[in-house]
Amino acid sequence: MTSAASSTSTQIIELTPSYKLPLILIIAALPVLLLQKWIGLAIALTACSIIALLGLFLMFQAATIRLVFTETALDIYRSDTLLRRFPYRDWQNWRIFWSKVPILFYFKEVKSIHFLPVLFDPKMLQTCLEQRCPRI
Repeated sequence: MTSAASSTSTQIIELTPSYKLPLILIIAALPVLLLQKWIGLAIALTACSIIALLGLFLMFQAATIRLVFTETALDIYRSDTLLRRFPYRDWQNWRIFWSKVPILFYFKEVKSIHFLPVLFDPKMLQTCLEQRCPRI
């Protein structure tokens, strides 16, 4: 597989992971503790823990999950194991939410809708999507 630096539509491109979203969540969990004066210590600790755990979970996912764009499909791998293949011919639409700070990738197939957190290089994700599956 080639790195995210290559950009021709005939090559297989594996997106590089991005840890921005998980790190932002982990860092954002800390100021929630400052709210304890208004919402109480137990609620503040619970909210802080939930946000931090979500950030840690997404960090683990960014380290283990890989998106690979092939000529005919988007493949999702965990390590070397193919988890799912999404053929472009079945796609109806896609979108990356919050383009300035991309956090969510949505795509719709003929039979289902998918949401993925942006745990990959967002610019390369957009480039690969535009090359292989132009929006309708």
